[in-house]
Amino acid sequence: QVRLVESGGGLVQPGGSLRLSCATSGFPFNYYAINWFRQAPGQDREGVICISTNDDTTYYTDSVKGRFTISRDNAKNTVYLQMNSLKPEDTAIYYCATDPYFYCSGSVHDWGQGTQVTVSS
Repeated sequence: QVRLVESGGGLVQPGGSLRLSCATSGFPFNYYAINWFRQAPGQDREGVICISTNDDTTYYTDSVKGRFTISRDNAKNTVYLQMNSLKPEDTAIYYCATDPYFYCSGSVHDWGQGTQVTVSS
């Protein structure tokens, strides 16, 4: 059974940092790209960033370029989202999701349950 479990969310002040983790199991992690999506209150879910099996990064939204980075640890079947210089508009539930391919297609096969990130003073 495929499982994706996000952690690391919380309340942070503007300008602060958080690192989200996505621990996975139940599928061959090394063979699939992993996406991060987010959904702010009252808004549609949007793609944020993705990492391929070759560690190539794809940004789905320009607003996080230069602030967010993604990495993966194949030995731990885990993907990390490092978020720096956080802004109130980054407030959302963040979800990790498997891509059906080894590259970042933007499609999703399985979702995690999400972790709340709140940026506020």
